[in-house]
Amino acid sequence: MVIMYQMDKKQDLKVCFISNIPENVKNYLINALKDLSNVKLIFPKTLLKENLFKLIKDAQVLIGWRPSLELLKHAENLRFFINPGTGIHHLLIDFKELNKKREVILINGHGNSYFVAQHTVALLLSFMNMVIPHHSWMKKGRWRTGDADAISIPLRFKEVGLLGYGAINTKVHKMLSGFDVNFSILRRDWSKAENRFPTKIKKYNYHQLHDFLKEINILIIAIPLTKLTEDMIGEEELNLLGSEGILVNVSRGEVVNQKALYCALKNKVIFGAAIDVWYDYNPKSDDQGRKFPFKFPFHELNNIILSPHRGYSPFNDLLRWNEVIENITRIAHNRKDLLNIVNLKKEY
Repeated sequence: MVIMYQMDKKQDLKVCFISNIPENVKNYLINALKDLSNVKLIFPKTLLKENLFKLIKDAQVLIGWRPSLELLKHAENLRFFINPGTGIHHLLIDFKELNKKREVILINGHGNSYFVAQHTVALLLSFMNMVIPHHSWMKKGRWRTGDADAISIPLRFKEVGLLGYGAINTKVHKMLSGFDVNFSILRRDWSKAENRFPTKIKKYNYHQLHDFLKEINILIIAIPLTKLTEDMIGEEELNLLGSEGILVNVSRGEVVNQKALYCALKNKVIFGAAIDVWYDYNPKSDDQGRKFPFKFPFHELNNIILSPHRGYSPFNDLLRWNEVIENITRIAHNRKDLLNIVNLKKEY
């Protein structure tokens, strides 16, 4: 069973969704693309493998999360795969394999970048203002503990380091630009960067990571996980961040070495951290039925904010689908300048 929304009798581009899409999103997409007479949108009623294989066989565009290599191979006419959510490291192996025999363009999604940036700033400010412990104390009836317990940390005059300067950290930069802070930015390739920034900045490249860390005391990580960035922040790097250092990670857990991070927090090598991304996304329950997405007891530390990878929220926001709409529109017009094409060699 399948629901087909045909724009008119001309059917040059078949776009099939391989994941469940909310009704309000379906309606939004249909309305936005209704004037493209050569586009057919297909929303399967069931995601059973046999049904999907039939529907995708002649589709040129697939949209969804976590496709299997088997599914991709069944889409014999596939030219583009659009991942609506940020992060494609889990897709790289399959798409490299697929592209050995035919070219299929992988497109990453940045539609949730505003919400991730907002969550990043919220984590940072919640940590610096010690919102979590004071909230917990008030729930227990402890009223106005004052600066004797969990004193706030002024953001003013801090040195903020943005590791990565893509869709997320450009927005973080803008959101934090009203504070009296200084910014340093480390990115892999400055040749593609626009020269307009909301504040003055200091520029660093990947070869200058240690100089960058010596300069800052707040590290905000928003980079893709690649062979180059895995374990990029380890024991030595955390030592360079220093005892006043605060680390915020909204990229992928594996960018920061798990053991090094835990030891740095436990031993006060850095001041604290706020983390939204973790190391085990299928954790087993312990003897109390609890699930922890890490192998070191981060939950026992008092200098960390734990967030369950929810920076993308709210998922029901419609504007996050605008770049998907734009890419479908460009594909329908045979344009090559698509948004957020993944370079499989560079892995982002």
